Amino acid sequence: MKISREEVLHIAHLARVALTEEEITRMSEQLSELLEHFEVLQKVDTEGVTPTAQSVNLQSVMREDEVKPSLLPGDILANAPRREGDCFRVKPVLE
Repeated sequence: MKISREEVLHIAHLARVALTEEEITRMSEQLSELLEHFEVLQKVDTEGVTPTAQSVNLQSVMREDEVKPSLLPGDILANAPRREGDCFRVKPVLE
């Protein structure tokens, strides 16, 4: 399916994108090729294939929360360049 110049301009207008003449020509070619790929996919026999949103089983990559002992404040602040009591001292970011 060939995308016309007017269709490219319409799509660009909807997307609020300004295109040069060179870009209009390139987008017309690229969008036409993309639609040709979809035409090939439409010819694939999908009879008997169960519709699905996910082709593989999903699994959580997050680990379970575990309570572990904390470090002592003195150990945490041992290498702090500047500290104030049991806190890190940093330069102010807002004035």
